Amino acid sequence: MKWQEVREIYPDQYVLLSIVDSHLMDSHKVVDEVALIRPIDSAQEATSELLRSKGNTVVYHTSNEKFIIEMRKPSALRGITR
Repeated sequence: MKWQEVREIYPDQYVLLSIVDSHLMDSHKVVDEVALIRPIDSAQEATSELLRSKGNTVVYHTSNEKFIIEMRKPSALRGITR
């Protein structure tokens, strides 16, 4: 399902999604296709679901015209001792 379709079906709402297809552009992941898992009723529930999400499962709000995720690189290695 395309992101625009999800936005039309669930306007101004949080949704739980699985990313099916995406591509990298600079330091951003542009999501092309998603699988809708379910709509989310409240911001509190969205936060809870986001904290539990793993892998390609994400929570996103349909007020966003495009589905773009900023990819961050680790700033330093931790826990390395010599």
